[in-house]
Amino acid sequence: MTPNSSVKYFIIDFDSTFTKVEAMDELCHLSHAHKAEAEKARSLAQISELTHLAMEGKISFRDSLQKRLQILAANRRHLPDLISILSEKISDSFKRNQEFFNTYTDHILIVSSGFKDFIEPIVTTFGVKPENIYANSFVFDADGNIVGFDEQNFLSEDKGKVKLLKSLDLKGEIYVIGDGYTDYEIKEAGLANQFYAFTENVRRHSVVEVAEKEVVSLDEFLYINNLPRNVSFPKNRIKVLLLEGIHQRAVDLMRAEGYQVELLKTALSEDELLERMAEVSILGIRSKTQLTAKVIEKANRLLAVGAFCIGTNQIDLEACTKKGVTVFNAPYSNTRSVVELAIAEMIMLLRNVPAQVMDMHKGKWTKSAANSFEIRGKKLGIVGYGNIGSQLSVLAEAMGMEVYFYDIVDRLALGNAKPCHSLEELLEKADIVTLHVDGRKENQHLISHAEFERMKEGVVFLNLARGAVVDIEALVTYLQNGKILGAGIDVFPYEPKNNSEEFISQLRHIPNCILTPHVGGSTQEAQVNIAQFVPNKIIDYINAGNTFASVNFPELQLPKLKDAHRLIHIHRNVPGILAKINQTLAQHQVNIVGQYLKTNEEIGYVITDVNKKYNENVIADLKNIENTIRFRILY
Repeated sequence: MTPNSSVKYFIIDFDSTFTKVEAMDELCHLSHAHKAEAEKARSLAQISELTHLAMEGKISFRDSLQKRLQILAANRRHLPDLISILSEKISDSFKRNQEFFNTYTDHILIVSSGFKDFIEPIVTTFGVKPENIYANSFVFDADGNIVGFDEQNFLSEDKGKVKLLKSLDLKGEIYVIGDGYTDYEIKEAGLANQFYAFTENVRRHSVVEVAEKEVVSLDEFLYINNLPRNVSFPKNRIKVLLLEGIHQRAVDLMRAEGYQVELLKTALSEDELLERMAEVSILGIRSKTQLTAKVIEKANRLLAVGAFCIGTNQIDLEACTKKGVTVFNAPYSNTRSVVELAIAEMIMLLRNVPAQVMDMHKGKWTKSAANSFEIRGKKLGIVGYGNIGSQLSVLAEAMGMEVYFYDIVDRLALGNAKPCHSLEELLEKADIVTLHVDGRKENQHLISHAEFERMKEGVVFLNLARGAVVDIEALVTYLQNGKILGAGIDVFPYEPKNNSEEFISQLRHIPNCILTPHVGGSTQEAQVNIAQFVPNKIIDYINAGNTFASVNFPELQLPKLKDAHRLIHIHRNVPGILAKINQTLAQHQVNIVGQYLKTNEEIGYVITDVNKKYNENVIADLKNIENTIRFRILY
């Protein structure tokens, strides 16, 4: 082979590469459709095993082919249905990269040990020329039964692909993409520059072992070789780290998107995060992991953070914003779960259930109505009238409670709920006080000695919000002296990092206190909702640039990207940046088809959709605009 770097040839396998499946397996399904299930399963297993052994290079290809055709007992009439099935099972990354096929139509060769009878109708729809399709041919008898194959064809022989490539004597750079050992043999024989083990559909260890590179999609191959492609960055290169046992639904969604996903059950310390974050593009956490400015500064690949919970106080939002990292949370997904637990705890505490449970476990029978009350008619004081507080208000009123609320923000009262003008006013009115505030610094020890003093004798107190908003020592004092009838505490100033660490608290062993391990939002329903909502927001941001519902970014809901490239420019919010962006585009004669700008106090977020044809130098110039934080291109 005489190298000619000006010409590139691409040798592509068909079964399990161009398509997701082995065509012979599908043909077996068709030819055995009317046979007993046991016989059908046995035949399919035999064919699959013979295919696997041949692809692994463990038996001769011709022997495998002959045995498979005998088992198939197929007929010409099965082929139209087979072609229809295979047309629906083309590999996803092939379907989205038509531009590659258009650009290299003269130099893409399909080389397969399968059969041209069904391959040609599939690949020609992508613009592959019939004369560039090399495969076996069926031999039929007078009744249309498939009885053999053309034994003069190189591809029916052992090392058939090697023999074929020698006969073609291609001059140029030759790249082989396939999933089988027979594809590697082309490179082994010195007839190709590179062999790429294609693993989007099947991963054969013996093939990956000998390949120069493994590519999990055609996108990855095109990206590595800087070839025309439909996506700007292969999704398999996007690494996702999910911590604290985030629900499997989130893992499934992100893996289905093509991302590399690692799931850990525990939180990580700052030092542990610093070790892991170098290659991470997406981080998912719950409430225990503290994402500090130091970690964010070192996480140079980080694009987005998902808080799989309501709060984001564990995240340095200012540092994320300055770094161009967008943050999403789940403000509504576990609302109902927290509300239900709050109501349940109110009832349990008003009925003195925790103390009675402890007595019963000690063998004490203390049947009495003392300190046991109905919830109906009681005055509920809700501190924080956001998503949770307002929904609790509605359900509590439906149960016959009189609802009061206090919030630092003016909120619309739902139902017959009555706003209080101060926290002190609410504390003096309420029979039950429940906290539903965020963890901002101003809320630390929001409830301490002075606030407990203002409460009624025999008040029920709940904190399902943030651990730091209650002075625990003060709470213990008022539980022990009897002013507080009972307390329900779900959050604590310090919480164990995992289920193996001991929970330490002064509240332990107090009989009129319900302690739960931060499970207010931990229902199966809530976890599924959160694991659905947050990944979808992140995926939408990564794929399209949408920032709607972001915690820290200007919110943009963008139209679908169509026949254009999308330029994403994140910059410090200083005057003149948009003008510089447009001046740069004009200098390079780039036509704008759509442009969107939104700012907040810290940053500006500019989305520019441009025609596909543009000078590559424009990208470097846009990145070099002063005060640019981050630049991405999507297509």
